[in-house]
Amino acid sequence: MEHRPVAFDETSIGAALSGLPLGGLRVFRSLGSTNDEALAWASAGAADLSLVIADEQTAGRGRSGRKWLTPPGTAVALSVILRGGALDSSGRLAGLGAMAVADACASLGLQPAIKWPNDVLLGGRKVAGILVEALWNGDHLEAAVIGVGINVRVGSAPTSGTVIFPATSMEEQLGSSLDRVDVLRATVSAMTAWRPRMHTAEFIEAWERLLAFRGNQVTLTCEGQPPLMGRMLGLEDDGSLRLMGNEEVIRVQVGEIHLRPTDDRME
Repeated sequence: MEHRPVAFDETSIGAALSGLPLGGLRVFRSLGSTNDEALAWASAGAADLSLVIADEQTAGRGRSGRKWLTPPGTAVALSVILRGGALDSSGRLAGLGAMAVADACASLGLQPAIKWPNDVLLGGRKVAGILVEALWNGDHLEAAVIGVGINVRVGSAPTSGTVIFPATSMEEQLGSSLDRVDVLRATVSAMTAWRPRMHTAEFIEAWERLLAFRGNQVTLTCEGQPPLMGRMLGLEDDGSLRLMGNEEVIRVQVGEIHLRPTDDRME
């Protein structure tokens, strides 16, 4: 399947996102990192729900400093600036980004799952990642940035030798071509719809229903600490993970944690 790369431009994207309660929009043909741009813009006073979008991202990153590159014309690289309420829970913010992508996938006929805390899977492979970063003024949290990277077109997903977890694209899973602007609109629309409900039981319940490996044995690893194994039970109210360990329930906070099914055989 081949596609002619179509660069994003502010006019077409602005039209596609019209009607959504956005605070601002910046669109770049090529950018190092949408999160870096969003953090700088937030520091300069960007409004709540301002968006930074890039057609190509050359120095994007995921958690633990891993690279997240966005080839031109193939993917969605988006960062959303949030201010005001609901910034006190990084766990729920990661869930907000993941739920937005999952809803977008579902609206296009796909069946997503969320690999806690911040990856979206299609067919057991990673199609999107979320990176939440914060802007602080002393002890005051001024803003949060939710970075979203979505592999849309065939060719956007990195090869197996360059990633820890196998990757895929929406087109590969759907078996037909997609317009990135449609994916972007669906994602931002879902995020703005879920944002006022972040601190509700409905939000946690919806997120929990999409959890990959729920009920299965999983292994959690964090640099410098021994692996933690247990059966995934679900989520706590703040978005942290609940596991059944050795005869006790363990609560795991969102952080630099990597989760895999214990019986995983993937290379």
